[in-house]
Amino acid sequence: MNRIIALYIWAVGMFSAIMLSACVEDGFSTNPSDQPQLSADTLRLGLVFTGEGTPTHLFKIHNRHDKGMIVSSLRVRDDAWRDVFRFNVDGMAGRDFTDVEIRANDSIFVLVEATLPENGAQLPVEINAPVDIVVNGLTSTIVLNAFGRDVTRMHEPRIQSDTRWESTKPIQIFDSLVVEPGATLTLGAGQQLCFHAGAYMRVYGKLVAEGTPEAPVDIAGDRFDQVVGSIPYDIMSGQWGGIEFMPGSTGNRMSHTVVRNTTWGVEVSGEGANPQLPVLTLVNCRLRNSAANVLTVTGASVRAIGCELAEAADNVVEAGEGSHLVINHCTLANYYLFSAVNGAMVYVAADDAAGDISNSIIYGNGGIVSPGDLFGYDFYLRTSLLKPNGSDDDNFLAIMWGQDPMFYTVRSDYYFDYRLREGSPAIGAADPALTLREAAVDFFGNERGAEPDLGAYVYVPESDSL
Repeated sequence: MNRIIALYIWAVGMFSAIMLSACVEDGFSTNPSDQPQLSADTLRLGLVFTGEGTPTHLFKIHNRHDKGMIVSSLRVRDDAWRDVFRFNVDGMAGRDFTDVEIRANDSIFVLVEATLPENGAQLPVEINAPVDIVVNGLTSTIVLNAFGRDVTRMHEPRIQSDTRWESTKPIQIFDSLVVEPGATLTLGAGQQLCFHAGAYMRVYGKLVAEGTPEAPVDIAGDRFDQVVGSIPYDIMSGQWGGIEFMPGSTGNRMSHTVVRNTTWGVEVSGEGANPQLPVLTLVNCRLRNSAANVLTVTGASVRAIGCELAEAADNVVEAGEGSHLVINHCTLANYYLFSAVNGAMVYVAADDAAGDISNSIIYGNGGIVSPGDLFGYDFYLRTSLLKPNGSDDDNFLAIMWGQDPMFYTVRSDYYFDYRLREGSPAIGAADPALTLREAAVDFFGNERGAEPDLGAYVYVPESDSL
């Protein structure tokens, strides 16, 4: 019996020694040479409006060592920025953290949000806030980088009399922007409208956008960060509704204006097309990234000159019942990124739709012109480049069939630039007799000259164009 008791005591002692050894092995290092590894030296939060919370960003703190470590302090270095940034460290929310444990060969997540204060500047102001992480008496640092821009916020604005917006600040629209009958909203050069999710613009009166090559009018969603990875919201459709021109609205004109990231694009509805009284004239505009059509016209006359119309899940341009379209020196392209393309570049949806497309480029994924045989339609394509092989007929005149316009666009890199590269067959291929007066210069202010190029953009050498 005594021998059994002795063996039991010996076994307990050995187990305790083993456990003690394990505890020692799993203890926390105090060696200054044992330091964490940060997943980045700079965490970029991007451009955000002041007074508005940023999306959540994160970085990791890795412990690559065989013992645990203690983060004795994690905090923003400068007191001026301490209330701007909010953290969640390994599940704990706060601004300053002490004695945070990281197990051996493990890591923790640090989530970061910020609300940047107003800065009173016309342009975005950059903030760089170092975050100091102290382990074993030594400090590692990651810099929180953000750009804050002041903004004017409007909820359901109603334009009831002639109004001009020419602000150095972007205007953020919530819900809807409505231009009432009899009123004109004029957007000065460089004006930026940022529509929140679900917001839209509806025009019963008149819209005039006076962008210039140096200061285009910009109408888009209000997100500036990344959708995921390296995909920016700048190319993401469906962020806000779009622009509707309602029956009774006439004389709308948009010059050097960008409209992007919409759900339904630009829709123009009239009470019977009158070619002499266009509801909407687009000159050197860029309409792109729509989850449906880019431009839809029903019962109205629309002129698009020098425009880029691109990236649609459905049709790029839809000519509905009773519509009349003039499209001159435009680039219609579709490399829509987020779903299969369901429509055509040009969809003639009704047999009484009339149109004239000239000196243009129609190229990309999906259908090109639907129906492909326009016999009997008052719809013509002249001196333009089309992707498929084909032959001229009564509706397709002097067409450059089956040629690659050689855009700079690289869809797989999320890069969409529809200017022409050197060697493009579209260079010098336009008919100057078909160039309308308003197409004398392109979006960037380049003159078309006596031997104009097809499409929206004038070719210039690569070193000068990009």
